[in-house]
Amino acid sequence: MAADAVDVLSLTRSLVDIDSTTGREREAGRWLADYLRRRGFAVTEQPVDGERFNIIAGPAASAGPAAVVSSPASQIVLSTHVDCVPPFFPSRVEGDRLFGRGSCDAKGIAAAMVAAADRLRREGEMRVGLLFVVGEERGSDGARTADEAANGSRFLINGEPTDNRFGLATRGILRVKLRASGRAAHSAFPELGESAIDKLIDALVDLRAIELPVDEVLGRTHYTVGLINGGIAPNVVPPSAAAEVMFRTVSDASLVRTALARLERRVAIEDVLEVPPVRMTTVAGFPAAVFAYTTDIPWLTRWGKPLLFGPGSIHVAHTADEFVSIAELRAASDYYVTIARALLEQV
Repeated sequence: MAADAVDVLSLTRSLVDIDSTTGREREAGRWLADYLRRRGFAVTEQPVDGERFNIIAGPAASAGPAAVVSSPASQIVLSTHVDCVPPFFPSRVEGDRLFGRGSCDAKGIAAAMVAAADRLRREGEMRVGLLFVVGEERGSDGARTADEAANGSRFLINGEPTDNRFGLATRGILRVKLRASGRAAHSAFPELGESAIDKLIDALVDLRAIELPVDEVLGRTHYTVGLINGGIAPNVVPPSAAAEVMFRTVSDASLVRTALARLERRVAIEDVLEVPPVRMTTVAGFPAAVFAYTTDIPWLTRWGKPLLFGPGSIHVAHTADEFVSIAELRAASDYYVTIARALLEQV
């Protein structure tokens, strides 16, 4: 069993240098699971699909491949995801910044969590576990599967880039597809056809005037028309058209869906995805903020009261120059220890 402290920077670089864009998480998962076993954790590889798996780990009664999770069960679980958005690019260090895909979102966070859990274990605290899931960037299939293996923990500390602040709440998602139908005709005789694109445009203009829900903490519901397609050719009155609209919700999605009903005189509305907004627990002594993005937390409901905290800025996640401050990364490891200790006083 390793006795030295985890080198957060080295661990982050090792993880970043493995391509784990969503769907390709197996190699990074295998490497991380083996690393945790060497550090004295008992590891369960929970199958998700194909060769992809989640990692559930806790302090072990004995080191090695046959290690078993010691008692008592984890009361605090540190969790984030091992998948990243494409394209993959490896790590490099420039000054205080560690660049690389996943350095910010969320392999640096995973490394800080491992360092924190390892430190607590070496100090004799056996009630802190780890959960690393696949698929967060494309539908949270790993988190949905992980919820089936909840171990009775009291608190879940989920890691996403929050600049080492707590999340007070996160917005939800309602994604819908608007479909317009028309009738094709030669564009020289538009009166013989019916333009689906015109109907779709009219519906999108109407959407601008719809009053959407407002929340005193999360603010106003906003949306993005992310995709539009339709038509056959420039000289044909278009018989079909569609748009996908993503709402960042601050309330139950049914309230937004009800508000959209007036568009149905022009288009059909197909529900694609719904993720609820979430309000979270915090710990005194740390700054806190509201975040507009979504996380795995809505799918990890059985892992205890949720908290959201992590190093790095969401504004550089997913970018071509993704990075995390090395100082912020190391500080996060200490913060996770402090947070876990504060929560353990409540169990």
